[in-house]
Amino acid sequence: MSDAKEDELEAVPERARRAREILTRWGWVEPTVWTERMLTALDEGVKGGVWYSLMDKVHPERVLRAAYFRVAANKGAAGVDHVTVTMFEDRLEENLKDLSDALRTGTYRPQAIRRHWIPKPGSQEKRPLGIPTVRDRVVQTALRQVLEPIYERDFATHSYGFRPGKGCKDALRRVDELLKGGYTHVVDADLKSYFDTIPHDRLLALVAKKVSDGKVLNLIDAFLHQGVLDGLDEWTPEQGTPQGAVISPLLSNIYLDPLDHLMAESGFAMVRYADDFVILCRSCRGSGPRPGSGATMDGVGRPDAASDQDASHRRWDRRLRLPGLPIRGWHPPPATKEPGQAQGHGSGDDATDLRPQPLHDHQAAQSDASRLVWIFPTQPPVDVSRTR
Repeated sequence: MSDAKEDELEAVPERARRAREILTRWGWVEPTVWTERMLTALDEGVKGGVWYSLMDKVHPERVLRAAYFRVAANKGAAGVDHVTVTMFEDRLEENLKDLSDALRTGTYRPQAIRRHWIPKPGSQEKRPLGIPTVRDRVVQTALRQVLEPIYERDFATHSYGFRPGKGCKDALRRVDELLKGGYTHVVDADLKSYFDTIPHDRLLALVAKKVSDGKVLNLIDAFLHQGVLDGLDEWTPEQGTPQGAVISPLLSNIYLDPLDHLMAESGFAMVRYADDFVILCRSCRGSGPRPGSGATMDGVGRPDAASDQDASHRRWDRRLRLPGLPIRGWHPPPATKEPGQAQGHGSGDDATDLRPQPLHDHQAAQSDASRLVWIFPTQPPVDVSRTR
């Protein structure tokens, strides 16, 4: 037997082992979309890192059928057309064919989203939930089945929200691991009204870095501009992606992925779950980024005039500057009384100085997800005033 033939035979087990590893790593993807050949291209990386023709992976009836069964498993409510999951299934084959034809010919148009208000945990406020129609949820699910693996491949490891094989318990384990490793100075952050303020143009630009299929991009743009029906009021949103839409969690992670990678490159140990994240540091000084990273953190301490504190009990206004995403926050003084009561205040006094100060008008106008978020860090060490 020739040496070339022997080398070819030896390569067969190696290729089979490699194929098994890829299938194991991507076992969660939808098999009606992601063939073994496509998974190999995904795992090894496509030329230029950009996928071109994808719409033909969204509109086949077999893909839409798999998407429907995922929608049906969630048992969601009807949208503005009042068509329930059961009613959609009564004419399943006809509905799937109509959707497939509309997507293939470019005549598909999403319907308005029904807005429903639900209680916000730990608050008297309510938050809006968008309920698309069943047909739109089927299309969004099919679209997500195609797109999710492409972006999931490069998502940061410290992002845990709405990702296959990850969840809140994994995020908590990571935080616990960092705390036990000495990262005991924690900045707890929340992006105010994040889903409602994502800029459409910037989001689509990030999507287009990996997907250049114009039909797919137009479909995403159509979902972002779906009308919203709240009672008798209807309008078209100029920014944001509705909470409750199938595609929204993926889009929200795509938008914050550059932040995830920037924080890692800047030397921050961050754990993010959707629009909530914590940054853990070994010390107050250690909370600063690495030189040359493009991120800076500064702070100015001042006595709290309202409670007449001395210099050892200071409020700290801190601003973390990241390209395109300034984050402002405040370190509260150590509390010695009941939770929620400011030090130095009587039980009936208003503790408004413990809340973030209101923004000036020109700052409030920039309160979308790309610009502003209030940070509420944990209690600083007692010698924080001597570290500046």
